[in-house]
Amino acid sequence: MTATATRAPAVRPPVIDDPRVVTLRSAGWELGVLPATGASIAFGRILVDGRWLDLLRPTRPSGYGRPEKCASFPLVPWSNRIRDGLLTFRGRTWQLARTAADATAIHGAVLQYDWCVVGLTESGVDLELDTTDLTGVNFPWRFRSRISYALTDRFLAVTTTLENIDSEPFPAGFGHHPYFQRRLLPGRPDAVLQVPAERAYALDRAIAVGPAGDVPVRADYRSPRPLGSAFVDDVLTARRPGEPVRIHYPEQGVDVRLDAGDAFEHVVVYVPRGRSYFAVEPVTNVNGGFALHDAGVAGTGVFVLEPGESRSATFTIGVDGLG
Repeated sequence: MTATATRAPAVRPPVIDDPRVVTLRSAGWELGVLPATGASIAFGRILVDGRWLDLLRPTRPSGYGRPEKCASFPLVPWSNRIRDGLLTFRGRTWQLARTAADATAIHGAVLQYDWCVVGLTESGVDLELDTTDLTGVNFPWRFRSRISYALTDRFLAVTTTLENIDSEPFPAGFGHHPYFQRRLLPGRPDAVLQVPAERAYALDRAIAVGPAGDVPVRADYRSPRPLGSAFVDDVLTARRPGEPVRIHYPEQGVDVRLDAGDAFEHVVVYVPRGRSYFAVEPVTNVNGGFALHDAGVAGTGVFVLEPGESRSATFTIGVDGLG
C-alpha cells in the first residue's frame, strides 16, 4: 500500500487586533492598510507552499504613524523631490516646506493625514482625502485624492485618483512607493529583477537635471539579473510596451510582475546597501519634474489638471507560484 503525502492546510497569521490596521484578505494575499498613516500599507503577505511570507517589507507596530517606515505609501500630488521646496508654475513660485534631510520637499503632501474609509469589503478598501478644510497642506492648491486597494487570489490592484477642486489649474503627479523583500526567506539568494525601461535620467542629488538619456550600468535591469551589491537610486522611463517589471525569487519559484498603466511613465528603482529590502516605484513624473516641466522639457510625466478635472491610474502586483 503506497502512502500519499499530504500538506497541512495553510494557517493564516494571527489577526492583528489593532484599530489602526484595515486587513484585507484573499486566497493568496493579505494586505494591511493604515488609513491614519496617509493611506499607507503596513504589510503585504503572500501564500507560498502553505506558508504566509512577507512580499512587501513589513512595518513594525511602532512604525505605524510613520509612513517612511511602512511597506508602501502613496505619493500625491507629486512623486519624489522638489529641489529646495521651490515649486514653479506659469511664472509663479511657491516655497513649500522642506520635508527631507536634503532640504527638498519630498513624497507629496498627503502622508501626515488621516484618510477617510469610504468603502470596505473583505478584499478591498477605498480611501479618500479632501484638502478643502485641512490646514498646513504642503501644496498651494486644493485637491481631492482617492486610493483603492483591491485583492484577488493572485493580484493586488492599486488605483490612484487625483482631482482638482480648486479654482485654477495646477501641475500634478502621483505614484506609490512599495518596498519589496530582497529574499522571501532568510539566507536565500537575492531576488532577480527585470525593468524593461530603455531610458534613464542624469541626477544631481537624486533630482533630474534634463531629459532622459542612457541607462547607467548600475541601474540597467533591462535583462534579468540579481539585485547586486551596488547602490541604486535611479529614475527609468521609456518602458517597453506591454512588458511588466518582473521580480523572481529563485528558491521559492515565485514570480512577481508589476504592471502599470500608461500614466505611470516612470519607474524609480532604489536598492540600498545592507538592507533586506529594495523599492520599485511606479510613478507618473520624474524627480524634480515640476521644474523641468516649467522649463519646457518634454517627457517629465507632469500633467496639468484644470478645475474639476481628475486623473486616475492603476498598477497591479501579480504573483505566480502561490498556494
